[in-house]
Amino acid sequence: MNQSELKGLLESIRRVRIGILGDFCLDAYLLLEPNAAEISLETGLATRPVRSQRYSLGAAGNVANNLQAMGVTQLSVFGVIGNDPFGAEMHRLLTSRNIDTYGLLTQNEQWDTHVYMKPYEREQEQSRIDLGNFNQLDPSTANILLQKLEAALPTLDLIIINQQVTHGIHTHHVRQRLAALALRHPEKLIIADSRHFPDEYSGTIRKINIREAAKLCGKEYATLDPEGLEHLARSLYKRWKKPLFVTRGENGCMIHDQHGYKEAPGLLILSPVDPVGAGDSMLAGIAAALAAGAGEFTAAEFGTLVAGITVQKLMQTGTATAEEILHLGADPDRRYKPDLALQHQKAQYHSGTEIEIVTHVPQRHTFSHVILDHDGTISTLRQGWEAIMEPVMLRAILGTTEQREGDALYHHAVAAVRDYIDKTTGIQTLVQMKGLVNLVRRFKCVPESDILDEFGYKALYDEALSGLVRRRIQKVTSNELSVEDFTIKKAVPFLHALHQRGLKLYLASGTDQKDVEQEADVLGYRSLFGGRIYGAVGDITKEAKRVVLERILADIDTDGTKAILTIGDGPVEIRETRKVGGYAIGVASDEIRRYGLNVSKRRRLIEAGADLVIPDFSQMDRLMEVLFGG
Repeated sequence: MNQSELKGLLESIRRVRIGILGDFCLDAYLLLEPNAAEISLETGLATRPVRSQRYSLGAAGNVANNLQAMGVTQLSVFGVIGNDPFGAEMHRLLTSRNIDTYGLLTQNEQWDTHVYMKPYEREQEQSRIDLGNFNQLDPSTANILLQKLEAALPTLDLIIINQQVTHGIHTHHVRQRLAALALRHPEKLIIADSRHFPDEYSGTIRKINIREAAKLCGKEYATLDPEGLEHLARSLYKRWKKPLFVTRGENGCMIHDQHGYKEAPGLLILSPVDPVGAGDSMLAGIAAALAAGAGEFTAAEFGTLVAGITVQKLMQTGTATAEEILHLGADPDRRYKPDLALQHQKAQYHSGTEIEIVTHVPQRHTFSHVILDHDGTISTLRQGWEAIMEPVMLRAILGTTEQREGDALYHHAVAAVRDYIDKTTGIQTLVQMKGLVNLVRRFKCVPESDILDEFGYKALYDEALSGLVRRRIQKVTSNELSVEDFTIKKAVPFLHALHQRGLKLYLASGTDQKDVEQEADVLGYRSLFGGRIYGAVGDITKEAKRVVLERILADIDTDGTKAILTIGDGPVEIRETRKVGGYAIGVASDEIRRYGLNVSKRRRLIEAGADLVIPDFSQMDRLMEVLFGG
């Protein structure tokens, strides 16, 4: 879905009319301040002071909130609340968003408004307190609720059925009545998302998460390979005979409809995430797109964008506005083939080689431009940079706070830093340091006045790394060690082979421009690139690898993306090539040995969209055969 199509879809969504029948819950966030605790005179126990509190719509309410945020202007809700302060707050939040609450009923007896009370301490959610777990729906309330829904049916383009709690409105009687309603009105779009009874809403489109789907079919999700996942979706489609959306969190969504099976890839998100409410956001996006006339695959893509925005909003049940959806949809980074990426044993190789074929062998003799990453793909002069960046980031985050390795905060910071470095491998250092600024603010160990900007943190990292690189360069220039000691196996001969074929070679790196040029010169292959060496220039808006792609595309014909071959060990160059339709080889290199497969790199490269994966260039003759013919 391109930007123009996304804009058109969002405009159509503004005109749809959607009804939501479900379990309307309230999310209550209590932000605790343990430093203000005191001992209660009555109990002798420590108090749990609350610095601030806030309330937001959850479950079916969160679906409604997301629909309203993305631009749906005609929303009607059908549910039950209690005669209590939380019910009043629920009603206030809905009406403040101009959502029609005519179908929101109050049951005075045997019903408490559903509330998820979430205490947070240092950004960590504590044990939740739930209200409404013992509700009993009165039959007269159920009848009025269903009558109001059916009366509104002619005015609605789509109905969402949300079932989330065990003691909510979805009694056996209500489930039967809703299924009968769907069968009486096959012309109506009705989508059901049921946590506990997904098999019972006959005649509806289903949205179900992968674990619930696997359990329904008597399978263990952890044991399913790609073929097993497709078989699972096909089985449920045959059972229900209606379009099916099986959501997989960060791994995207499986779709099965009358046209067959498809997968909408998930998103790569570098910032910290909070998955609370992501399923509701996904449901809202899918439903809005279907109501606007989009096909199932487009609806899944749209739902993924909506959920990708809301999970980045921490300690809240987030929503996604049309502006945020357009911004993310302009250039999303997606995660491809996550199951193959995790299952090395499922790899398929070119005959007699270690060259893994992920998608298809390219049509031969079409490549004219080759983009190569530098560090880890050709050079290993900077091998070990992660071990240098980690302590620099930890010192920035923890500041002067005395933290021992056994402290929970220290381990939390280490885990966050390692996850961030893993996700950002390959992007320019300045962008990584921009993310470090956000991490420092997130942990709140350092006063705002002491927080550096991305340039300040980059200077600290460069100082720590430059000594290592200088010593290695000195080893090469003094002939103590050779070029082969600091390059991936047969990488330099491979460069010469490409150059001899008359291909234009481009070197692109997230390292500073002057450093890339110097290192390519020391290692003896700078001249092969004819001045086409691109590094970081101190501007986070100019990603070197993207700049190279844009310049190549400007130089060749409109169908010239088939002529682009990218070779790299980082996800950035692979993703950018995938976006423009080029062909990408992932180099899953072991930078310490300089040959052999790095399984972690393989996973990242396949998820980024690599077409081939190689461990090194030791089989360069066979690789040339794959790319250009025997």
